[in-house]
Amino acid sequence: MNFQHIFGKLSEIQASAPGRVNLLGEHTDYNDGFVLPTAIPQHTTVQLSFSDDAQHHFYSENLQERVSILDIHHTPSGFASYVFGCIEVLKQAGYTIPSLNVYVQSSVPMGSGLSSSAALEVATLRAIRQLLHLPIDDVEIAQLAQQAEIHYAGVQCGIMDQMASSLADTQHILFLDTRTLERRVLPFPNKTTILVIDSGVPRTLATSGYNQRRAECQEAAQFLGVKALRDINDAKVTETLPEPLNRRARHVVTENNRVLEVLQGVTPKRFGELMNASHTSLRDDYEVSVPALDTLVQILQKTAGVFGARLTGAGFGGACVALVALGEEKTATQVLEQYNDAGYTGQILVPDFEVNHAA
Repeated sequence: MNFQHIFGKLSEIQASAPGRVNLLGEHTDYNDGFVLPTAIPQHTTVQLSFSDDAQHHFYSENLQERVSILDIHHTPSGFASYVFGCIEVLKQAGYTIPSLNVYVQSSVPMGSGLSSSAALEVATLRAIRQLLHLPIDDVEIAQLAQQAEIHYAGVQCGIMDQMASSLADTQHILFLDTRTLERRVLPFPNKTTILVIDSGVPRTLATSGYNQRRAECQEAAQFLGVKALRDINDAKVTETLPEPLNRRARHVVTENNRVLEVLQGVTPKRFGELMNASHTSLRDDYEVSVPALDTLVQILQKTAGVFGARLTGAGFGGACVALVALGEEKTATQVLEQYNDAGYTGQILVPDFEVNHAA
């Protein structure tokens, strides 16, 4: 299948956006905190043309699913909700958006915590910007994408995923202050690269505990009399909170401090230690890990050439990220063998996305 086969005409525009992996700063973005994502090689590509009728028509190549929008007052479900959301937030921003044919193809794995939704949103908005020559910059693209996800996909997400998809590249780490949108491009720690392995356990943000965690953080901030948990920098302050708000807040405060430590410049060894501490905090204080993720992280942390490892993304399944010494990427194969021997099915996503090492 291709665009012409589905829509009976050639596409007029195409645009792409990458997925992302977050090295440090998990569940801090909706607390106005600090994050350290980087782009991954896998992209989502969106092709567009003008529709010949008054309806929008969306097609997902990966899902082999076609959706036509008959009623603009009714948000579709699935992948179409993200595309429709992007169109609607542009309209709300004052732009006139005609009926469109939209063809989506993606190599960003879904349900792995690598921001397939943000890649879809940013690619869609980039394509519409290009087709209609809209005067919106890359930061505005990210902000519009975030609004599309919140209001049309039902996920109360922070800005990190969309900013990373819109602004990050695969050669650097993006430091982002999610309150001010101040950002800085950082090099990877000396002679290191990243390894991303999918746990084989999918997770769905909108139906997971993600929104619950966000509500708990807002409640904790209200208890402490601050706008957001970002405004607390001493973890001892969180001890005054009731359970489980004390642990939720402690994770956010310590996680922000881990990101800020990296800004001062750290060795690969120290960066890895901070990643390990992040996973422990996500597991025990934030309670968003699952046995499969804990097993995979434990195997990674014990493997030669790995400086540190942690779950990445919202948790409740998905992927793990590890900082590894350059030339040690092959350790992924032995890690997966051990992981599969423990009864799970994993897959290397970065750097060897195409090879499935399932048992």
